[in-house]
Amino acid sequence: MTSRNSQAGAPLRSRPRRRLLGTIAGAVATVLVGGLALTGATASANASSAPLTAAAQTDRTSSPKPTIVLVHGAFADSSGWNAVAGRLLAAGYKVVSFSNPLRGPQADGEYLRQFLTAVEGPVVLVGHSYGGAVISNGATGNPNVKALVYVAAYAPDQGESVAAANTLGGGHTDVTDHLIVRPYPGASPGDGDAYIDPAYFHNLFAQDLPRSTAGVMAATQRPGALAALVTPSGAPAWKSVPSWYLVARQDRIIPPQAERAMAKRAGATTVEIDSSHVAMMSHPDVVTKLILRAAR
Repeated sequence: MTSRNSQAGAPLRSRPRRRLLGTIAGAVATVLVGGLALTGATASANASSAPLTAAAQTDRTSSPKPTIVLVHGAFADSSGWNAVAGRLLAAGYKVVSFSNPLRGPQADGEYLRQFLTAVEGPVVLVGHSYGGAVISNGATGNPNVKALVYVAAYAPDQGESVAAANTLGGGHTDVTDHLIVRPYPGASPGDGDAYIDPAYFHNLFAQDLPRSTAGVMAATQRPGALAALVTPSGAPAWKSVPSWYLVARQDRIIPPQAERAMAKRAGATTVEIDSSHVAMMSHPDVVTKLILRAAR
């Protein structure tokens, strides 16, 4: 899908998806050429009545709760996690929201990897939408990451883009037909910041929220680089870290068929609910419950 220039600095409206993604894929290829497992231990009692060692007592009684790190996706920001974050805080967990750069899976994954060096102790990473691709990259090789939770999110394999992941299971999404693309400094030829056209935002992104809420979300959405749709993902953490996945049956951004395929491929513990793409906003109790299961 190629984009048509109007005046300099004016928004670009998307044309058919295939040509625009092909243009961006070529730009990305140019740039690329240039450029816990969980371990468990069970303490068994000695035949004698000797007391447990201090280390064993610590393992059994005072294992620290993990910090929950929430990662938003494109066309959104961290405020989408507000209802879930409040519930997690009330349950006694530390919660941190990661401000996703939305430039590309591997670049954003490295940003997250650096961010996590300042988080002490065990971590549960939770990604929504494109944020799933970021946690898949950012957690790789980090022994502190205890679990991955995907909320209507991408869980791409190595070398797979989010655009390619959308086709898994034979699904289809219309979102790339309703993007507004605006220039940003340093963008590769054909790239730009992509926004969902506000006229389509409620129907595509958040159809089970009030129109007034979706209107504010559309007006304040954070764009993602168009190139991020076709940039290959790196080695995924879900191959070594236990994962949980929430499938949103009414998702119009990521096809539910693709969500099921990614969850199955990752071997994730999976739940399904009747929800739009923004399950953490329309069904915060269910999402919180899934995160708590992963955190225990």
